[in-house]
Amino acid sequence: MKTTIINKLAEIERSNNIKILFSCESGSRGWEFPSPDSDFDVRFIYVRPLNYYLSVSQKDDHLGFPINDELDIYGWDIKKVLKLIRKSNTTPFEWLQSPIVYGEQAHFRDELWALCQSYFYRKTNVNHYLGIAHGALETVTNGNEIKIKKLFYVLRSLLSAKWCLEKNTISPMTIGPLLTLMPAQLQKLVKDLITLKSTSAEGFVIKIDPELSKYIDDELKKCTEGAKVLPKESFENEMLDVFFRNTISRYDH
Repeated sequence: MKTTIINKLAEIERSNNIKILFSCESGSRGWEFPSPDSDFDVRFIYVRPLNYYLSVSQKDDHLGFPINDELDIYGWDIKKVLKLIRKSNTTPFEWLQSPIVYGEQAHFRDELWALCQSYFYRKTNVNHYLGIAHGALETVTNGNEIKIKKLFYVLRSLLSAKWCLEKNTISPMTIGPLLTLMPAQLQKLVKDLITLKSTSAEGFVIKIDPELSKYIDDELKKCTEGAKVLPKESFENEMLDVFFRNTISRYDH
């Protein structure tokens, strides 16, 4: 599949007159807890020629394609990515940490990742992850039954919120480092669930262990209360503008 993805990205690059700067796997494969029927969630960041940006017209800043053959592919223009980084959006933060990279221009990921550190806003990140966790918990039925896919949405998002709150840094993308925040006995339980998920359909329904359920409820309350007292922050555009201009100049074709 990797060869298919790389060839598809090359075709997208040619047919859209863009330069793909970075491409990676997102979703459960990137988070390192896939199911056998998990899609390949391919994401990429691209830049266009200089003249594309020198226009009074509103320009598209993303590329999307129909989902087929287990492939879910879309990309964002570098300008869109930088706007989102200014808002401390978690998506670029996650893409740049993906353990599965399909391609990248030299030094691009490291340089953009270094820039991201100056735009981490704890309150925004914590609340984003808490929103995902609460949304996934709403799918619980019969008191304690949930699709295994949704349970991992709860766990990864909750632990990401906890990481941002307690460590005041961007949360890791993969589940491994996040599990270190949990008590040892729960780490083992979740690792066993990861093994189960690797052989089960994403729609497989399980019962949430009572101890794990209590942990989820307690930590959601702690993180929600902790987020309320976080200070407001704001960021300037200057470093982002410099990065944007330098990127266009470097890859103008």
